[in-house]
Amino acid sequence: MIEKQFKTLDEQIEILKFKGLIISDEAFAKKVLLRENYFFINGYRQLLYKSPKEKNFIKGARFEELYNIFLFDRSFRNVIFKYLLVIENNIKSITSYQLSKKYGYREKDYLKSKNFTRNPEKQRQLNDLLKKMKRQIRINGRDHTATEHYAINYGYIPLWILVKVLSFGIVSEMFTILKDEDQKAISTIYGIKVEEFETYLPILSNYRNLCAHEDILYDNKTQKSIDDTVFHQLLGIKKIDGEYEKGKNDLFALIIIMKQFLTKTEFSNMTLELESVIQTLNYNLTTIKIEKVLNKMGFPLNWKELSKIERKVTINE
Repeated sequence: MIEKQFKTLDEQIEILKFKGLIISDEAFAKKVLLRENYFFINGYRQLLYKSPKEKNFIKGARFEELYNIFLFDRSFRNVIFKYLLVIENNIKSITSYQLSKKYGYREKDYLKSKNFTRNPEKQRQLNDLLKKMKRQIRINGRDHTATEHYAINYGYIPLWILVKVLSFGIVSEMFTILKDEDQKAISTIYGIKVEEFETYLPILSNYRNLCAHEDILYDNKTQKSIDDTVFHQLLGIKKIDGEYEKGKNDLFALIIIMKQFLTKTEFSNMTLELESVIQTLNYNLTTIKIEKVLNKMGFPLNWKELSKIERKVTINE
């Protein structure tokens, strides 16, 4: 195995120049590489390469253009992250409401194993998850204002407070071990089938963590493709060999998922914010077209039309 050796800023500059990237202001480039990390800046180079095989930059590609693509991904990621946090809070709120209403508000009541699935194949997962949740109560009970308040003044921590300290991943996993009727009660509020809801949650959780850690977003692919939706059809997304070519396991698939979890106003606002970010990048591109970036993201050219498609949801009490 070839080891990756440390490269000084001067060496990093020379590597980029050797591959054909124009760097007219080396002092600026060094400052950016030091602050932002060569590895992450370099993670966007494929968009400016001549081809996947010929790993040299397109004629005329400049460091500023590469940096603007990096900044675009950061801005895009920040918008997505903001609305993923809205979705996370909503799911936690709805889940805690439905379960508290049915099983009680003391942890000794709502964390009973009988309140969850009796599927023999999921009992080990159930036991492990209950241990995780009880551990969170022990560890975080005194570390957060809300949980500490309930623990000290009431002697218990209700689920609607506990979810604040549970990770999105744990809450997502909890959905998979709920009873069928509880899964249906939660997913119906969003107008989403249980099977799809179960597929969407880990995708939302994974993207939430990706955004929180500032990983590269624009070309991220999910391990599992989402099912075809009415949105694929109404947007007229092209099919290849019977499969939609966009919106299945790419960034646009996440947007389709978020469409089903956000309110109409929230999704419309998110669309406007994303459009502004895309327009800014379009203005700053010099050697490639914005369509190349959108294609890498899995975005159809009419992606904004998604915000105009109406959805009907049912709220169960």
